[in-house]
Amino acid sequence: MNGQPEITAIVRGWVEKAENDLRTAEYVMGMEQDCPTDTVCFHCQQSAEKYLKALLVYREIAFPKTHDLVVLVNLLSKECELDLNIEDVQPLNRYSVEARYPGDWDPIDMPEAQEAARMARGVRDAAWRLLPEELR
Repeated sequence: MNGQPEITAIVRGWVEKAENDLRTAEYVMGMEQDCPTDTVCFHCQQSAEKYLKALLVYREIAFPKTHDLVVLVNLLSKECELDLNIEDVQPLNRYSVEARYPGDWDPIDMPEAQEAARMARGVRDAAWRLLPEELR
C-alpha cells in the first residue's frame, strides 16, 4: 500500500464492518433459546467477505462485485502469502444466499453455526497477520 489516506480509510471501513458482523454473530450465538443460526451464519460469511475485501483494498488488487469467498481468496493468493486455503472459506459461501432468503435449504444447527464462527475468526486472524496494526 502506498500510504494514500483514502485507501487507509477504505481499509479501516471494511475492517470495522467485518468486526461488527463477527461481533453480531458471536452475540447472537449466546442466546439461550431459539438462536437464529441462519443469521449467525450470514454474519459469519459477511465478516469473512469483508476481511478479504479489506486485504484486497490494502494490497490494491481490483476485485469484482461478488460474495464468493473462493474468488476473493484466489485473487489474494496470487499476490501475497495468505494463510488460508479454499477449504477454510468455501463452506461459508452458501450462507450469503441460503441464510438470507427462504427456500428449500437444509436447516442450520448450533454446531454448524459455531463452525461458521470458527471459520470467520480464522479469516480475521489471517487478515490481521497481513494488515498493519493501525488498520485493524
